[in-house]
Amino acid sequence: MTLKVGLLFGGRSGEHEVSIRSAGAIATGLAANGSQYQCVPFYIRKDGTWASTDQSAEVLATGTPLTCDDTPENPAQLWQFPPEAAAVELWFPILHGPNGEDGSIQGLLQLMQVPHVGSGVLGSAVGMDKITMKTAFAQEGLSQVTYATITREEVWSNPCIFPKACDAVEAKVGYPCFVKPANLGSSVGIAKVRTRQELEDALDSAATFDRRIIIEAAIANAREVECAVLGNGNPQASVVGEITFDSDFYDYETKYTDGAAQLIIPADLPDSVVGRIQDLAIAAFQAVDAAGLSRVDFFYQPHTDEIFINEINTLPGFTALSMYPKLWEASDIEFSTLVHQIVQLALERGKALQNPS
Repeated sequence: MTLKVGLLFGGRSGEHEVSIRSAGAIATGLAANGSQYQCVPFYIRKDGTWASTDQSAEVLATGTPLTCDDTPENPAQLWQFPPEAAAVELWFPILHGPNGEDGSIQGLLQLMQVPHVGSGVLGSAVGMDKITMKTAFAQEGLSQVTYATITREEVWSNPCIFPKACDAVEAKVGYPCFVKPANLGSSVGIAKVRTRQELEDALDSAATFDRRIIIEAAIANAREVECAVLGNGNPQASVVGEITFDSDFYDYETKYTDGAAQLIIPADLPDSVVGRIQDLAIAAFQAVDAAGLSRVDFFYQPHTDEIFINEINTLPGFTALSMYPKLWEASDIEFSTLVHQIVQLALERGKALQNPS
């Protein structure tokens, strides 16, 4: 029996184009499973409007977004779904960034009472918000770099409050450090700063993206390693990979520009370190109540043999450059099989949620 899979992509975030590329790869993976799946594309335009399935198929085939304004001409259309949506038996959302992996679309799909790939509302929301995520990690005793938080109201406050807030950040975190919006993915809006002026400028910039901001200490000579997780109640960890790059840090341009970063899979690490990272990846997955799939990022400091968890991505990219499918390929799960297993995990979780007993 063929399962109708609604492939949901595009969206209103800055990762719109990446979502289209991920969707194209997933559609290919579904097709490689023969008649088991029927992929029905659903493209969400940059204004939030759901396109027709014909338009969605065109975007999927060409990889080119539809041209439109950022705000819909008719806001009522935001609640109008293509009629084909009613026949979808499982949703595969691959909407990266805000409104896509922060629990928003997951809540909508849950209201539709149709199973969907990936984490639910809670896991998605916690995994997206860097501040809440770190609180969950701290509760589980996972080692993290020193960090501080600040709000947009403090950044854009009167001349007395903002300098004191910067003083507090300097005292707790120091330089160099990273300034990040709490709720943006794929390194969007992130800056590495080394001086007070750079800190002030970076905070002002981050405040335009989000009202909550996190500042994290940089680790000298740290290696950036990642581990993929697959499963629901009994998740499994992949081999560990390492990212190397020539830029100052792993920013958005480096992440999605072919050749700008090198993925070393598996990473050249002692078996004992790999095992620790895999255990920590599963612990992080469970700490935020993730489901289906996630990629967990770490910093490894060879001189001290310390491992610091950086973040979890509950809906990682599926492009040709993406680490998640590459890690599983190196773990002997090729792409189409990985897509199949993710869909089956979604069906398994959907049945469990409908029949909790």
